[in-house]
Amino acid sequence: MKQFKILGVALAAAMVVACGGSNDDTAVQPPAVKFTSMVSFGDSLSDVGTYKVGAVAALGGGTYSINGVTGDVPTKNWTELIAARIGVAAPCPAQTGLNSGAALGGPIAVVNFPTCRNYAQGGSRVTDPVGPHNASAPVNSTLGQLTVPVVTQISNHLSRVGNFSGTELVTVLAGANDVFRLLDTLVANATAAGSTAGSQAFVTSLTGQLAADATAANAAAAISGAFVQAKTAGASDLNAVTAAFQAAATAGSAKALAALTKAGGGDTSDILAVVGIATTAANTAGAAAGSEYARTRGAAEAVFPMGEAGKQLASYIKTQIVGKGAKYVAVVNLPDASSTPSAKAQSADTQALILNMVIYFNTLLASELAGTPGVHIVDAFADLRNQIANPASYGLSNVTTPACNLNAPANGLADPAKPQSGTSLVCNTSNVVPGDVSKYLFADTVHPTPYGYKLLADLVDKNLTQAGWR
Repeated sequence: MKQFKILGVALAAAMVVACGGSNDDTAVQPPAVKFTSMVSFGDSLSDVGTYKVGAVAALGGGTYSINGVTGDVPTKNWTELIAARIGVAAPCPAQTGLNSGAALGGPIAVVNFPTCRNYAQGGSRVTDPVGPHNASAPVNSTLGQLTVPVVTQISNHLSRVGNFSGTELVTVLAGANDVFRLLDTLVANATAAGSTAGSQAFVTSLTGQLAADATAANAAAAISGAFVQAKTAGASDLNAVTAAFQAAATAGSAKALAALTKAGGGDTSDILAVVGIATTAANTAGAAAGSEYARTRGAAEAVFPMGEAGKQLASYIKTQIVGKGAKYVAVVNLPDASSTPSAKAQSADTQALILNMVIYFNTLLASELAGTPGVHIVDAFADLRNQIANPASYGLSNVTTPACNLNAPANGLADPAKPQSGTSLVCNTSNVVPGDVSKYLFADTVHPTPYGYKLLADLVDKNLTQAGWR
C-alpha cells in the first residue's frame, strides 16, 4: 500500500466478509436447484490461483489470504466453499500467468484452461484493463498481474461456451480495484497540485527574503527570474538558489552579498537559513493545496466514477449474463472498505471519501439491477460493518490488525523486487504474526483470512437459501 504525505491517503481495497450460520463445508445438502456448475467473475476476493506461478508459487503463495491451513480452517476461497456446498466441481482458474519484470525473472507464460470456470483475477477492475500491480500500472507494476477486467472475463466465457446454460450458479464480485485506481489517480493529481503550489510558495518566500534589502527597483523580478531560469535550464536546487542570491546581490542586497561571501569561504549557513524558511513555506502551501484539491475534486474524480462503474457492472450482468441465458446470479456487493485496517490508518476525511465511493457504487449497482430476474444481491457491505462492530458474535478474535507478518522477508514489504510487496498473496503459515490467528478477520490490510472467507461463504449460502436456490 502506498501512502502520500500531502493527503495522508492509502489506497484501500474492499474486504468482503459476512455473517451467517455455521455450515459444514464437507457435507453437501440437496439443493432446491440442481446446479451443474459454477461460473465466477471478479477480482482477488474470488481468485483461486491465477498468479500461483513463478516466484509467487516458490514463496508458498497463490491466494490472497494465509496460504495453507490456519487452525482447523484450510485456505479455500469462498467460491471453492460454495461449490462444495452446492455439489459442483471445485473451481479452477481459467487463466494463469504473470507479466513480471526482470526483477522477478521475467514474464511467466499466460496459460488458458478451457474447462475452468473461475475467471476472477487479483487486480481486476470492472472495465479498465489496467488494475493494481498490472505491468502497465503507474505504480507497483513489478509483479505484472494480468488484471483482465470483468467485462472481458464475461466475454471470454461466452467465447468458450456460447450462451449460459441456465443451470449454473454465476457469482460476481468486483469494484474494489476501481477504488484502488481512482484513489491512486486522485492522489497523483492532488500531489501535483500540491507540488505546484509548493514550488510557487518557495520562490515567493525566497524572493521576499532576498529582495527585502535590495536597492534596485526590479529586484524581486530579477531574483525570481534568475531562480526560475536556472531551474528551467535543468540546474540543481542548490545552483538555482545560488543564482537567486547572485541576482539579489547584483540588485543591491547586502544580505545576499554577505551570504555569498561566507559561502565562498565554506560557510553556507546564511544561505541554508533562507532556504529553510522558504522550504517551510513550500511544505505548508503544498500540503494545503493538496488537501484542498482532494476535498473539492474527490466527488468528481473518485465518487462519481465509482457510481459509473456500478452502473457498468449492472449493465454487463443484465445484458451479458442474464441476457445470455443465466438464471441464477449471485451478485456480492462491495463492502465497507473504509472499515479495513488500510483505511483505518488514514485520515477521517480519507475514510469518509472511501465510504462514499463504496456507497455510490453499491447504490447504483442495486438500482440498475432492481427487478432483473434471476439476480440476487448479497449485502456484504452491511455484514462487514456488523462484523467490525460485533466480532464476538461471529467468533472473530481480531478485526483490526493483519494476521500476516507484512514485514517478513517473503512478503517483501521493504523490497520492491519482491512480488506483491506487503500483501497476503505470498503469506503462509510460516510468516504470520505470533499467536493464534485462526479467527483473525484480515490476512493483510484488505484481504480476508481463511476464516474470513468461510464467513463470506456462510453469507452467500444463506442468501442462496433465501432466494430459494438451496
